[in-house]
Amino acid sequence: MKFLIYLIFLIFFISNSNASIKEKIINSFKEINNFSFDFIQTIDGKDERGSCIIKFPKKINCIYKQKKSKLLVSNGKTLVIKNSSSKQYYLYPLHTTPLNIILNKNLIINNIKKSEVKEIGEKFYNFEINDKKNIINIFFDKENYNLTGW
Repeated sequence: MKFLIYLIFLIFFISNSNASIKEKIINSFKEINNFSFDFIQTIDGKDERGSCIIKFPKKINCIYKQKKSKLLVSNGKTLVIKNSSSKQYYLYPLHTTPLNIILNKNLIINNIKKSEVKEIGEKFYNFEINDKKNIINIFFDKENYNLTGW
């Protein structure tokens, strides 16, 4: 009987603890209107570096720092990728790209509410968003609950 009471208490404590973590992450994320970051993107074994500015909802501006640089911009409806070396522009409806999820703060918050909190090592919390076409993992810092990557 004592074991059963202990088990119920442990399950209740863990579920409350996870709810508290979710609330802290959501509250921290709600405060963000825009942010900037540097990135390294690996495609076919080649690293591309750059920096981005995201402004919610659904706006992004990224500049790649290679000799053959690229520019990636979204106005909330269309994603434009400009290749400086070929001087070509590629246009995509934003809703057909995974960025449509990443740039939608309300969608991320709603998915955090429904998702299980996963701990990744000592530094990160993780939530998985599955939108039928894409699975996106979103990471938050364990110390300050800030968004750290996807």
